[in-house]
Amino acid sequence: MENKKCTCGHINPYGTILCESCGRALTGEAREQKLYDMRYEGSARRSQTYNKSIIDKVWNFFSSVKVGIWLIMLTLIGASFGTILPQEFYLPNNVDPSVYYEDVYGVFGKLYYIIGFYDLYNSVWFIALIAALGVSLVIASLDRVIPLYRALKKQRVDRHESFLKKQRLFAQTDEIPNEIDLQTVRNQLKKKHYKINEENGALFAEKGRFSRWGPYVNHVGLIIFLVGSMLRSVEGLYIDELLWIREGETLQVPGTKGEYYVKNEEFTVENYGEESDPEVFNEALERVGTVVKNYQTDAVLYRDENNELPGAEPQLIELAKDDIQVNQPMKFDQFAMYQTSYQKDEMKAMRFALQNKSTGEEKGELTVDLFEQQDSYILGGGYKVELLGFYPDFDGFTEEGEPKSKSPLPNNPAFLFNMISPEHPDGEVSFVEIQNTMEPLGETDYKMTFKSLETRDVSALTIRKDLTLPVLGLGGIIFMIGVIQGSYWNHRRVWIQNKNGHLYVAGHTNKNWYGLKKELDLILKGTSIPAPEDQVEKNKK
Repeated sequence: MENKKCTCGHINPYGTILCESCGRALTGEAREQKLYDMRYEGSARRSQTYNKSIIDKVWNFFSSVKVGIWLIMLTLIGASFGTILPQEFYLPNNVDPSVYYEDVYGVFGKLYYIIGFYDLYNSVWFIALIAALGVSLVIASLDRVIPLYRALKKQRVDRHESFLKKQRLFAQTDEIPNEIDLQTVRNQLKKKHYKINEENGALFAEKGRFSRWGPYVNHVGLIIFLVGSMLRSVEGLYIDELLWIREGETLQVPGTKGEYYVKNEEFTVENYGEESDPEVFNEALERVGTVVKNYQTDAVLYRDENNELPGAEPQLIELAKDDIQVNQPMKFDQFAMYQTSYQKDEMKAMRFALQNKSTGEEKGELTVDLFEQQDSYILGGGYKVELLGFYPDFDGFTEEGEPKSKSPLPNNPAFLFNMISPEHPDGEVSFVEIQNTMEPLGETDYKMTFKSLETRDVSALTIRKDLTLPVLGLGGIIFMIGVIQGSYWNHRRVWIQNKNGHLYVAGHTNKNWYGLKKELDLILKGTSIPAPEDQVEKNKK
């Protein structure tokens, strides 16, 4: 496609609307405009010029503001799906997501898992949306910033009359000012921090050009921020895992590839209203009830010396001890372990006795660990109890009469026992839940009697490692620089030209026309040079 030659002789790139040199309109549409559209100084944008090759079509697609808005909306809508059900991050570390979602939320939960919404923010399609948004920002910025840079760099002092007449602020007079008035205007422009250029009797004053780059600085900041967000999916750069750990338990620290282990020696919860607290809190506590003052995990950090030996038993070496409290994490090797939440009095084990119903005599006791059950429990003397079924969160029976559990957590445990005795070598079946015993296969001579319950506290620790923070911080800082740059300054230009016995005065700004007009009124006050009028407001009248 050929370049366009203006009447003044300047060769303009194909697609240019206003001549880069004199400012004449190069298209019929531009000539018919009452006021010139100066957003990109009339320069050619690639997306509005080329539309033949595949590259052109891809470029034009992503350079569209509408496409960018749609990508933002799709990203926000997609992100909202991750809030319908808890993400995998919030599940206890001993829970299998493929089982949990179906057990707790039914068919919807199973579908939620199959689609991949359970780990939505790390999914390929969500990352692809973020990447597409980044591509849109890059292409849209380049499509606009390059022609804008070229046009502002090639600004000429002497402009054609048609260019001046089609500026929003414009005035014309046949009275030619004397040198004293012109010098007064020069001095006033300098006081207002304008940079002045003169050529062939034409004066051009400009200030605040750097503000035009504000939106593009914003885009750079957003692009860096998006890159930082995408880097979070790179292994080793970002880890944010939740670890539920019970008192006395030693578990592998997630995200450390088995290098580190942590032990919960003790979990403590302290409430306001205890003897050490001032009585001034009593009235407030009576009104709102129990208020937690502090909860913490007394933790021990270990390193596995055999971590690099596949299949080797862990050899734990103690590294540190710390009391992990809210906002007071344990830090190690670029990791931080935060106190996030807790669960008081989780059921750990239940103790039962095998009892003869007629005599009340107990034949032995057994303890069922709710997290590690045995298939059978030998009581001696020919007595034995077999565990036929365990339902950690019993939720009634199916239509076929089978017991069911709504979750893998021991919130409402129920057991199906087979009680073997010398009188009944094949055993008697009993279904036992809290405060209820059933005999599904008929009346039995023996029963399981509940003796006691063992509980323990569970602490929730968040393990976090974030090497992307410097990138995100840099993106945020650059974005705010762009906001300030584009919000608190504006690009103002003033043309004063004497041509063919006429004096032309024109002004342009990218925003705040009222401010520019008031400024020009003050600059030209007391001189023979007329202050330009706002042609938009004039036409309204």
